Amino acid sequence: MEHLQKIAVLIDADNTQLSKLEAMLREISTYGRIVVKRAYGNWKKETLKRWEDELKRLAIKAEQQFDYVVGKNATDMAMVIGAVDLLHTGIYDAFVLVSSDSDYTPLAIRLHESGVHVIGVGENKTPEAFRNSCDDFIFLENLSGTAAKAKKAEEYPSLSFVSQESKDLSPTLPEVEEIHDLLALACEKYQDADGYAYVSSAGDFIKRAKPDFDSRTYGYAKLTDLLAAYPKRYKMKRSPGKGTTIAYKCIP
Repeated sequence: MEHLQKIAVLIDADNTQLSKLEAMLREISTYGRIVVKRAYGNWKKETLKRWEDELKRLAIKAEQQFDYVVGKNATDMAMVIGAVDLLHTGIYDAFVLVSSDSDYTPLAIRLHESGVHVIGVGENKTPEAFRNSCDDFIFLENLSGTAAKAKKAEEYPSLSFVSQESKDLSPTLPEVEEIHDLLALACEKYQDADGYAYVSSAGDFIKRAKPDFDSRTYGYAKLTDLLAAYPKRYKMKRSPGKGTTIAYKCIP
């Protein structure tokens, strides 16, 4: 995972979940140091009245934006302006856009073109265009234990490989086939002389090809757990040397 030094987190209060704020900040903190935390909204709205205490507790700066026309939400425009202002300072290496609104797609594309790392955070309903315009996209449903309970794969034997006789714990989600295709392509591109590819390299490739990929979406805590759940498709082994580097190969 890329370690970022100066992360700006911008939150659209009208299009995210208050209950997930703390879990979201903890998740983003795994990427690096958060230096800006701002939440945009019309705090006079009845629907946002519960936000004040949580914003204070989490040290998030509240940015007030009145609705100038009844029925029209000006929050997204205020957040876009705030993001562009921060971008022009040239001191941030990552922006986090917390919203499920597709209107932020052009902003994510603009930030990405500027060379900064873009992370989106939203619900499963977030349109694909917004998700794919980010370098990473995190589903709120995967935070705070709200994702499907992670399936426990068999422990990796200490010497060489995961047993091919273990039960196939295939999840029922049809979308997982896309992940299998990407794993096969990654193995083809990154394999060594013995046909094995590092799981870490495959994971990086999948995130580039599918920014919203998260093994928790499919019920697994880690990509290695997902691989281990398909013993008829993949053979796995620990690589020699320090650490717990794991490699895999596709079974014909």
